[in-house]
Amino acid sequence: MSVAVVMPAAGLGTRMGGVRKWRLQILGEPLLLHTLRPFLAHDDVGLILVALHPDEAKSPPAWLRSLAPRVRCLAGGETRGASVRAGLLALGEEVPPVVAIHDGARPLVSAGVLDRCFQEARAGRGAVAGWPSVDTLKEVDREGRILATPDRERFWRAQTPQAFPGDVVVRAYRNAGSELSTSTDDAALVEATGCRVGMVRGDPWNLKVTHPTDVAVAEALLRLRRSRTGEE
Repeated sequence: MSVAVVMPAAGLGTRMGGVRKWRLQILGEPLLLHTLRPFLAHDDVGLILVALHPDEAKSPPAWLRSLAPRVRCLAGGETRGASVRAGLLALGEEVPPVVAIHDGARPLVSAGVLDRCFQEARAGRGAVAGWPSVDTLKEVDREGRILATPDRERFWRAQTPQAFPGDVVVRAYRNAGSELSTSTDDAALVEATGCRVGMVRGDPWNLKVTHPTDVAVAEALLRLRRSRTGEE
C-alpha cells in the first residue's frame, strides 16, 4: 500500500437541512459511492478509511460494507478535524508513504487530480488541490464594510484531496491542540510543522455538496462527465 485515504463523512448536514450528505441520492446512487469510485479505481490506493457519525459507523449500509476490502468504516468525531484524526490514528504504526484526505461530499474529483496530489506527496511535499480565484475578492469587516481589494492572482480556492507524506500528517494531527476543533483545512496543520505545502491544479467542477441546490449541480456535472467519457 503506497496511499491511504481518510474520508471524513460524519457531519450532521446542518446546511443541508439535517440530512446526512453521504446518503443523498445522486443519479440514483449514494453521494458517497460517487466520491469513493475514483479512489477505488486508482491502483496506488490501498486503504480508504471512511469516518461516519458514531451511530452510523456501528452499522453501515450493506452496500458500503460489501463495496471493497479496501474500504473500512470508523467512528468520526464532533468536528471534521476530529474525524480526520480518528482516521489517521486508525492507521496504527504502519503509516503508508502517502496519506490523502478527501471530503466525503466531493463526488467529482478526477483521476488526474489524484495523480498530481499523490506525486507531490511522494516527493516529500504537501499538496492541496485547488483552483485559481476568478472572482474579485473583497476584505470586509463584520458590518460588511469593504476594507481592501486584494489581488486575486494570489488567491486559490482550496479543494480536496490534500495529500501529504504519511508520517508528517499523522504527526501534525497528533500534535494539534485547540486549533483542531476549528480547523477545516488539513494543510494548515501540516504547514505548522515546517513541511512545504503547495497548490496543485485541481478542477473547477470539483464541487463540495453543501447546500440543497448543490445536489442538482452535482447531478448535472456527473451527467456531463459521463457523456464525455462514454459512461452509461
